Amino acid sequence: MQTTTQSRSKGFTIIEMLVAVALISILAAIALPAYNGYINRSKIKTAQADLIALSLSYENEYQRKLAYPAAGYSSATTPTLAAAFPNWNPASSDFAFSSATTGSYTLTATGNANGVNGCVITLSKNGT
Repeated sequence: MQTTTQSRSKGFTIIEMLVAVALISILAAIALPAYNGYINRSKIKTAQADLIALSLSYENEYQRKLAYPAAGYSSATTPTLAAAFPNWNPASSDFAFSSATTGSYTLTATGNANGVNGCVITLSKNGT
């Protein structure tokens, strides 16, 4: 006597696949803005570290000459500052750096990349 067994195909149904795709898309919609926030915060932290390093270069100049650099730095930009302080190499390309000097200094980083456009960070001689 012979018995026949029906073989059942193993796999996913279209409904199961649609549910899985829907769940993945919901998770991605939640995770992507949070990830962008992390990236933007890291860009800002990098710019802050670059400003601190630049202020240390200014303070080093003060220690050597007992005066802050004034000539040519009243409205210096990133390339001018990098050339004037060879030990300062900004890690952030998402920010443009500038300085204002009048017997003291105020350093500014202005965001110029996606996510940090319009973000302005300043650091003055007294650390504010």
